[in-house]
Amino acid sequence: MSEPLITYELDGNVALIGLNRPDKRNSINDPLIDELRAAVLRAHEEADVAVLFGHGTNFCAGLDLAEALARATGQIKPPRKRRRHNWHEVFDLIARGPIPFVAALHGAVVGGGLELASASHIRVADESTFYALPEGTRGIFVGGGGSVRVPKLIGAARMTDMMLTGRVYNAVDGERVGFAQYLVPTGNALAK
Repeated sequence: MSEPLITYELDGNVALIGLNRPDKRNSINDPLIDELRAAVLRAHEEADVAVLFGHGTNFCAGLDLAEALARATGQIKPPRKRRRHNWHEVFDLIARGPIPFVAALHGAVVGGGLELASASHIRVADESTFYALPEGTRGIFVGGGGSVRVPKLIGAARMTDMMLTGRVYNAVDGERVGFAQYLVPTGNALAK
């Protein structure tokens, strides 16, 4: 049996939800979103708060671009029935559900990973964290609710700059502009 794409652990009244594709920088694909949805709904029922984190050296590098390219070029057969993009639904369950979510950030918080983090209510970043929205430089528009949530954190002008220029914020500057409420030493975001 393969490893789960999402890990789930209940520690008292805290649900620990981990993105578990470390070899792919915890990039997002449809199966991961499906498992994340199940974990979020489970946390709504069992926990008073949930913590999102990434296994390995990154929180989340966003859309699995290699898989998206393979699907677009026909190397991966598309589903028989076209699925609607379900990131919005899952991210809304995080942002508007009955419990608060904390994102423990480290390494890449890029594209869809930043959109996922921005759906959380509190973000704790360690010093290895960096933030980017490279979609614009790749001809893709920010999805997953990021075009609404990210500007609420840092303002529309900063988000536009990130999208058009590929600007990357490091952990210190990211906390300064509002990506995270807390900045901790490397390796301490989940503990915080």
